[in-house]
Amino acid sequence: MSVDLDFEQFRVFLEKTCGILLGSNKQYLVSSRLNKLMEQQGIKTLGDLVRKIQAQPRGGLRELVVDAMTTNETLWFRDTYPFEVLKSRVLPEMLKTGSGQRLRIWSAACSSGQEPYSLSMAIDEYERSNPSQAKTGVQIVATELSGTMLAACKAAEYDSLAIARGLSSDRLQRYFDVKAPGRWAVKPAIRSRVEFRVQNLLDSYAALGKFDIVFCRNVLIYFSADVKKDILKRIHATLRPGGYLFLGASEALNGLPELYQMVQCSPGIIYKAK
Repeated sequence: MSVDLDFEQFRVFLEKTCGILLGSNKQYLVSSRLNKLMEQQGIKTLGDLVRKIQAQPRGGLRELVVDAMTTNETLWFRDTYPFEVLKSRVLPEMLKTGSGQRLRIWSAACSSGQEPYSLSMAIDEYERSNPSQAKTGVQIVATELSGTMLAACKAAEYDSLAIARGLSSDRLQRYFDVKAPGRWAVKPAIRSRVEFRVQNLLDSYAALGKFDIVFCRNVLIYFSADVKKDILKRIHATLRPGGYLFLGASEALNGLPELYQMVQCSPGIIYKAK
């Protein structure tokens, strides 16, 4: 089988498995992410890799490949403004109009945990700056397709390279404990707000329940237009009326005006569920 056909077979496998749509010019990306794994497994071509996975659909190889292809670099408080909008606008609005029930936030495709833990820190900062505000409690449900990533999230330990990506020294001092030289752990109070679950965005969200806020940032860019639209419709079904959706800085919600209302926040845009 030719290299091009092998790559096409792998593209089909990846889209069916986790929705990621690889461009035809992404062979270098696949090679860079899978070469080491294929060498370890004694697999010569992408076609052989797909056939081996199909022969053992429940084996660990599928998860190793998905891990390698879906693990992305991430930052603390990525783009800054979503977390400022959360503190200055969304939390005050929801806590003022809320029924006293616990607020629920979904951090979708949470990678190695920086986003949900940043959300938990932002909530702590809001509570510190509003001491007279009655606490309703907030639960953050963070989901990820990769079991390996979820294990890292739950461990909540980060090295100096990860810590340097967007975390201020003040937040490091306040919200982390030193575990070893060059290694820090998120403090228990911040971790306790976050619950991690396995979730493929192509599968049903029914078991997740309803949310007031959904962060689905920097993930929809990897999906086809049809899959993206389907995910946005199903996210809407998880949002309580008046709930908010946060997308990535380079992502826009084109269409679906019957489901979402665009809200300008200067800087940034968020979307309110109708």
